[in-house]
Amino acid sequence: MEATLSSKGQATIPKAVREKLRIKPGDRFKFFFHPDGVIILPRIPTKRLKGSVPGLGRTVSLEEVDRAVEAGATERFRRKR
Repeated sequence: MEATLSSKGQATIPKAVREKLRIKPGDRFKFFFHPDGVIILPRIPTKRLKGSVPGLGRTVSLEEVDRAVEAGATERFRRKR
């Protein structure tokens, strides 16, 4: 997809992109330089993330989070070997 830069330095984000990222007017973005171009990521407020993990439906302790992160990191390390 393409966008055109206006004389004021503004570009319109194509509708398909706005819908996919679920961004609205007033949302903020971060720009990261990458060897192949620029990466643009919306800054999503944490309150919007509520419910984004399907099937969780319960409170999780920090210990459970730590165990899950450790298990995932260990599994990833084993696959790389």
